[in-house]
Amino acid sequence: MQSFEGRVAVVTGGGSGIGEALCWRFASESAKVVVADVNEAEAARVAQALKDAGHQALAVRTDVTKGDQVEALAKAAVDTFGSIDVLCANAGVVPSGRYRPVWEYPIEDWKWSFDVNMMGVVNSIRSFVPRMLEQGTDGHIVVTASIAGIVSGSASVAYGAAKHAALRITEGLYAGLKERDSKIGVTALIPGLVNTKIYQSERNRPQELQPEGGALEETQELKAVADKMYSGALSPAEAAGIVVAAIRANQLYAITTTAFDEAIKERHTAIQNRENPHFATLLEMTKRDIRSGEMKAQ
Repeated sequence: MQSFEGRVAVVTGGGSGIGEALCWRFASESAKVVVADVNEAEAARVAQALKDAGHQALAVRTDVTKGDQVEALAKAAVDTFGSIDVLCANAGVVPSGRYRPVWEYPIEDWKWSFDVNMMGVVNSIRSFVPRMLEQGTDGHIVVTASIAGIVSGSASVAYGAAKHAALRITEGLYAGLKERDSKIGVTALIPGLVNTKIYQSERNRPQELQPEGGALEETQELKAVADKMYSGALSPAEAAGIVVAAIRANQLYAITTTAFDEAIKERHTAIQNRENPHFATLLEMTKRDIRSGEMKAQ
């Protein structure tokens, strides 16, 4: 897909961050945009801003963990604009307390992370792909994975494990569509540090998945470096630009940073050689991304 003019783009998690930037980028390319978000007010805000700027947009409150709501989203997109050409399965959450050991994560964190980060992708694929295939036109599906889904270690395990699963699902989708000579392309967006509200995900945690005693606060060490983390982070608009370029190139892996290349290589080399790996800590890896951002900004 080279042109987005007159096409229809659906973006989950479109009320903020990368999702909001994707909505604006597609609109700037003359696409009609469906803004889906679990936060109804944020979805409405983005859609109204797009309309005020002269674009065609629709807001749909969507909890991607609910298959019936994702199905309703797909139906609303077709009923309003007539087709679905681009799907960005972008909604995601990060449970707080990322430095705790894997055995200390409450079950609610596992369920919430996998419900949104993995099942949200599954629900989106199940509702949108059949419709896009039936159209018989070219199209593209983007799944927002994460660097946390291709590296490993002791930190952020509930999030990273779900993103590993999301990436595997995306690769399976890519392979399945290729085998059928489909005109639908697939991209896995694999962002490193991006200046979004992803680490404020607790604001959207459903009440029934609140752990006993409440969500764990982040460590002081992480809070101390937070400002520096984001001062060098990629902007959501830059991430959206990477997505559009990947769609045009029909590129599967769209990685936003080179800061983790060595960690990716080390992990896969250890697997290939049947060796025990060395895993950097989350803080060490984040600092690599900070340095990458600082170098980019100079």
